[in-house]
Amino acid sequence: MEWTHIAAFNLTLLAAIAAPGPALLYLTRTSMAHGRRAGIMAALGLAVMAAAWTLAALLGLQVFFDVSPWAQIAMKTTGGAYLIYIAISTLRGANTPLDAAPQVASHKHFIGGILVNLSNPKSILFASAVIVAIFPPTLSLGEKTISLLNHLAVEVIVQPALAVLLSTMVVRTRYLNAKTTLDRIAATVMGGLGLRLLLDRQMET
Repeated sequence: MEWTHIAAFNLTLLAAIAAPGPALLYLTRTSMAHGRRAGIMAALGLAVMAAAWTLAALLGLQVFFDVSPWAQIAMKTTGGAYLIYIAISTLRGANTPLDAAPQVASHKHFIGGILVNLSNPKSILFASAVIVAIFPPTLSLGEKTISLLNHLAVEVIVQPALAVLLSTMVVRTRYLNAKTTLDRIAATVMGGLGLRLLLDRQMET
């Protein structure tokens, strides 16, 4: 493994983090609706699970899915149901002012981040396809460890930084001014992604 492999991986990872999807939507809504601490906890949950997918890929994720397709279906079903749950909760609270909304413990935002990326097709595809395409197939244990720690470091730096940016006063104020509309849009997108996971039987290629 050469430094160019790490550089290519990091550039691809940054693009994946910034691309629209369940993870970014969850982080955006959590940071704007619940503030900086909640956003950071959600970001850390997303980061840990994304790195876990990388570990799974390095250990042979796709081979496992090929042998046990039921595991992939079960994971997608659970994840789809959770995204729909988030969508319903968001939709129900769309008309509720933030001050009147129930407070959620920080660790629940962390768990929410883990659950969102547990079933996030983008995270799974990144792990099972991009990593295989970038890194040579003959990685040593040490090189796999470096790759994993590199991924975790990038996620732990970038995801919380996004949360801090999204929870700034300017962004939150704009969100509050259009909370009902934005929450309904977020709920629709989340629900659609959840239904897609429940209905799909094949991973996107």
